[in-house]
Amino acid sequence: MNQEVTDFIHSIKEPWQGELATSLRKVVHQAIPDVNERIQYKKPHFLKNGKYAAVISTSKEAVSFTIFNASSLDLREGMFDGPPERKTLKLRKGDTFDSEQLVSWVSQASVG
Repeated sequence: MNQEVTDFIHSIKEPWQGELATSLRKVVHQAIPDVNERIQYKKPHFLKNGKYAAVISTSKEAVSFTIFNASSLDLREGMFDGPPERKTLKLRKGDTFDSEQLVSWVSQASVG
């Protein structure tokens, strides 16, 4: 785990956003055990073999989680936004997500 990413998550002002970011980070680590973390463009990026796998970002009312290389994933209609190769899940206060399903999608997308 990268200390800059840990510091970023701890600096998130809204507790619910920090909790979601922590949970999403755990998802990435479950999906990609050898993941490489770094802060880039002022947000946590997760890389596998030097290629983007996922990004966590926050806005005033949401925490966004982007999965890269998502073209081949069988995603639920209306759950994600974005072009086929990069899908973003927006979570708002009170939202939950299926951790096991997200681990599976991130794992599938990061192959190759």
